[in-house]
Amino acid sequence: MQANIGTLDRTLRIVLGLALISLVFVGPQSPWGWFGLIPLLTGLLRFCPLYSVLGVRTCTTH
Repeated sequence: MQANIGTLDRTLRIVLGLALISLVFVGPQSPWGWFGLIPLLTGLLRFCPLYSVLGVRTCTTH
C-alpha cells in the first residue's frame, strides 16, 4: 500500500470525513453520516483504493 494522496487532498478528506460523521450526532442526526468514515480513513492512511484502480496520484513523493 503506497501513499497516493497528497497533503491538500488528505486535509480535505479528513475535514470532510469529520463533518459527515458529526451529522450522526448533531444536525439532522442521520445515519448517512457514517459514510464519513470512508474519506476519514483514506485521509488518515494516505491511500485511496479507487485512486489506485484509476491510476490517479495526488502525492508528489514516492
